[in-house]
Amino acid sequence: MILIGDILVSEQLVENRFVCNLSACKGACCWEGDLGAPVDADEAQILEQIYPILEPMLGIESREIIAREGTAMYYKELEGLGTPLLDNGACVYLNFEPDGTGKCAIEKAYESGAVDFKKPISCHLYPVRVIENPQTRFVALNYDEWEICSAACALGAQLQVPVYQFVRDALVRKFGEDFYEELDAAAAHLSGL
Repeated sequence: MILIGDILVSEQLVENRFVCNLSACKGACCWEGDLGAPVDADEAQILEQIYPILEPMLGIESREIIAREGTAMYYKELEGLGTPLLDNGACVYLNFEPDGTGKCAIEKAYESGAVDFKKPISCHLYPVRVIENPQTRFVALNYDEWEICSAACALGAQLQVPVYQFVRDALVRKFGEDFYEELDAAAAHLSGL
């Protein structure tokens, strides 16, 4: 483990390679799994506020589920909030392009300038998972290795991009530029550069 301030970082973030390969996986991380993407209380409020902008971008089933469950819902397994899911397991904010690639309506609204919220930080950080315990102030960053991301691992290996560099913008968004620079220096030291 690498300790940056009071955050433990798994060495896998430095050792493993990763670059999303949407042409291969089609965004499967947004429709596979049993739980919605984790969101914190602030993000839940943001989703509520921007929902009128997102609503026309969503399908009927998504709008019905959000009307029933809300823009974020409580998951016992997460011990917190997450995005609601469609009956088939897909995130309610997911839309499909003509080629079958899943695209996040939140991110599409952000890219078009309609909202200033990119997407939940848990999505932005993926494949990095954050474990936080507010009572102990414990924070750990772990690499979440998932079979559906094998093409991303292969592309990352080909391009020689460590996980932490792939999620640079998300790490800076969550922990700040100074944190990222310290992690980058630690990674260089571990790599013998």
